[in-house]
Amino acid sequence: MKPIRRILVPTDFGECSAPALRLAAFLAEQLHAELILLHVVQDIALALPDAVMPTPVPAPDLAEMIEAGKQGLANLIRSEHLEHLHPQIEIRVGSPVAEIVAAAKDLQADLLCIGTHGRTGLAHLILGSQAERILREAPCPVLTVKPASAATN
Repeated sequence: MKPIRRILVPTDFGECSAPALRLAAFLAEQLHAELILLHVVQDIALALPDAVMPTPVPAPDLAEMIEAGKQGLANLIRSEHLEHLHPQIEIRVGSPVAEIVAAAKDLQADLLCIGTHGRTGLAHLILGSQAERILREAPCPVLTVKPASAATN
């Protein structure tokens, strides 16, 4: 088995991402691996085509969204006390699944550690599972981590 030297952790700054980040940080420390935090900024212009919208929707400035993502990652590093791991930060723009898979490949991640949202039943059928799509498409092993509330049930 290939040693784990680089762990990629996507985050949307939500509560479902936090347990995955904490586990990835623990593993990075134990394995002396590099920790990479990834945030994907969804370009609203790609998500909402003008033809669908009856009136134009003011889109946030992409540069501001990217800067907010960088600041969010810096804040996350401080709030989770990860400074000693010297995590690398990565911001991507696009579709979260595609960008997470591309980042894992581009950054040569040995492990991808992702949080799940725990959708089941009809919500899973309608919305699909981003974690499931990442599992199928990722170029490396994927460790999925349930939210704390789902793990105790």
